[in-house]
Amino acid sequence: MEDEEMEKKVQQYLQRRGFRLTELALQEERNRLSTSSVSDVALARSENDPARYSDGYSKLRTWAYSSLDQYKHELLRVLYPVFIHCFMDLVAEGHTQEARSFFHTFREDHELMHSRDLQKLEGILSPSHLEYSYELLLQYLQKTQALVVLGIINERITFEVSAGQPSLISDDTDVVALVGTSKDLAKQINQKEVHWGLLEDSVEERMEKALLESEKTEAEIKDAEAEDNNKKKSEGGKQGGSVKKVKKDKVVGGATGKTNKSETSMVSVAPRVKPELTLPVMPIEVEQSILEDLRNRAQLNSLALPSVSFYTFLNTHNGLNCSSISHDGSLVVGGFSDSSVKVWDMSKIGQPSKTSSPQGENGPSQGERISASDDGKKSYTLFQGHSGPVYSAAFSPFGDYLLSSSSDSTIRLWSTKLNANLVCYKGHNYPVWDVQFSPVGHYFASASHDRTARIWSMDKIQPLRIMAGHLSDVDWHVNCNYIATGSSDKTVRLWDVQTGECIRMFIGHRSMVLSLAMSPDGRYMASGDEDGTIMMWDLSSGRCVSPLVGHNSCVWSLAYSCEGALLASGSADCTVKLWDVASSTKALKTDDSKVGSTNRLRMLKALPTKSTPVYTLRFSRRNLLFAAGALSLGS
Repeated sequence: MEDEEMEKKVQQYLQRRGFRLTELALQEERNRLSTSSVSDVALARSENDPARYSDGYSKLRTWAYSSLDQYKHELLRVLYPVFIHCFMDLVAEGHTQEARSFFHTFREDHELMHSRDLQKLEGILSPSHLEYSYELLLQYLQKTQALVVLGIINERITFEVSAGQPSLISDDTDVVALVGTSKDLAKQINQKEVHWGLLEDSVEERMEKALLESEKTEAEIKDAEAEDNNKKKSEGGKQGGSVKKVKKDKVVGGATGKTNKSETSMVSVAPRVKPELTLPVMPIEVEQSILEDLRNRAQLNSLALPSVSFYTFLNTHNGLNCSSISHDGSLVVGGFSDSSVKVWDMSKIGQPSKTSSPQGENGPSQGERISASDDGKKSYTLFQGHSGPVYSAAFSPFGDYLLSSSSDSTIRLWSTKLNANLVCYKGHNYPVWDVQFSPVGHYFASASHDRTARIWSMDKIQPLRIMAGHLSDVDWHVNCNYIATGSSDKTVRLWDVQTGECIRMFIGHRSMVLSLAMSPDGRYMASGDEDGTIMMWDLSSGRCVSPLVGHNSCVWSLAYSCEGALLASGSADCTVKLWDVASSTKALKTDDSKVGSTNRLRMLKALPTKSTPVYTLRFSRRNLLFAAGALSLGS
């Protein structure tokens, strides 16, 4: 009432004094304020309307899907966080029914990429569910005035708070890691030096030198014969002979010179380093085999793509967990959920099996072989010994040994010549997800759910080194001095096998890392994740060279060609994709001052299968690409 009386007195004063313009201005201001108050009430009512979340998200979704293809992929990424916050705001405001309706209406948009998160969010039905264990912990510490513990938590421990149901005690190995702050830790770790070059006097280097010397000797002999013939001819004949000599040199270079040129440009220019592990002696017959492969190696580039041989597992009934192919493609192994390991010899496919009857009524003992046949057309060798599903299998570089890892927390070494189990390695406390031989054999690495990676040698039952903090995938550097591990924490780490120390941490993936591959020159590494993204890293600097975007599901396997010009990727989307990595790495080498790369690597070709997710890839020493997977009738 006092405000109204004051306004009346002011208006009377203005009229008495004749300030007409001021009186009109005051009247307009009074009308504007009254209109604003009405709109504020309407806005408050609209803010309480739960339908505004569904309308707003729906409009954003329609706009994103109708945008240009050039921008659509990046714009669609915004939908998921907006969807999550709209749902949680509805729950926080008490609109339970509207929140549930909103969740189920737009859930399909994110089911493929974020099914695990959606399963957790589905259990949130009331505002009380949005209270986190972290908040309850802080409330208790503050009420009880536990200042010492509160100070330790605030200063030393970093909590990652996420929505969903409280985790179970069985999930402890997934959520607890002594890593500190990721970005700060990565900066500190990545300052360490990495010797990414190839081994001194490596096998392939010796083979290349021997190959070049033999070609040089052959060329000299031909030149000497040509000179002897030319001496008997006239001067014009000598000129003609010199022309033929040049042509012969070109022919010799055409057979193997292309391979050597490619090897020299991509691999041989890499620096040489000394091995930190004692390397095994290579048999003479193996060296001869490698020499023969080098002589017949095909040169690959963006114009000359590899031939691909795809092995398809049939009638696995969703029991195949992993597969691997030997370096020459002659052997294929599969690890199954029934704890069995089966090896197929490609040379015997389609031939009648010599031993098609079971070995005794009581079955074989551990590690014993059974040769079975399917109507005499398909034969395999069965290895039994594990007591749980087999998650990984890998051949030695020369195919004479086979490693397998299982949920029974053991690793088994098998002989493909004796068809028997040689050693059972125990040490991990949880399922072993991956196991890989080193490039020279004898040593191998394993990665387990107990968040450790371990280095082993075939002649010792105890691990040589233990690297703590990671699980999932593991791969060797080409010089055997480092191993790389990928994990569910969305990072990749590089470890020194001599000290067991983490010397690189690669941050950039947005989902679990599932596959790794090292380039032949040892400078680059590729990693694939659950979302279908592949990232190529420079080991020297620790930064991402370029992302590879093209798959729309998990990338399960990666493989570099022998000269490092191409990268092959295999995915759960039933495709094999070939990428041109040579052009990007050359650009990086010419300008190392640039931070990052704005150009993504070029996809050269996509090779779709009919309905077979790609489990594994392997380039042979002759640059033939092998792939394997199990036919999925449900896809």
